[in-house]
Amino acid sequence: MRRSLTKSEIVKRKGDIEHIFSTGKRYAGRNLKMVVTQNTLDYSRVIVIPVRHYGNSVQRNRIRRQVKEIWRTEKQAMIPGYDVAFVVYPGKSTDHASQRKQIVTLCQKAGLYSQP
Repeated sequence: MRRSLTKSEIVKRKGDIEHIFSTGKRYAGRNLKMVVTQNTLDYSRVIVIPVRHYGNSVQRNRIRRQVKEIWRTEKQAMIPGYDVAFVVYPGKSTDHASQRKQIVTLCQKAGLYSQP
C-alpha cells in the first residue's frame, strides 16, 4: 500500500501553478493561505509553497512534508477534481495538530469537504 501522494497528485508544472494562482479562489488562515481552482481530472492535486523567508531549507521541507501528509490523510473526505495550493507563512503554531485544524477549516470554507 502506497503511503505517500502519487506523482500525479502533486502539481509541478509552472503553467499549472500559474493557472491556480490566476483563476483560483483564495482563503486565508493564521499562517496559511489556500488557493483553490477546479481541474478537469478525476482527482485533486496539491502543491505546498513555503515563503522564502520561512526559516532554512530544513524547516521549509519539513512544513512541506507536514502539509502534504495532512492532505494525504484528509483527501478521502474531500470532493475530487480540484487543484489546491497552500502558501505557508512563518508563525508560532507550526505543530501538526494546529496545522491540521487550519487546513480542515480552510477546506470546509472552500466547500471541498463532501460532509459538513
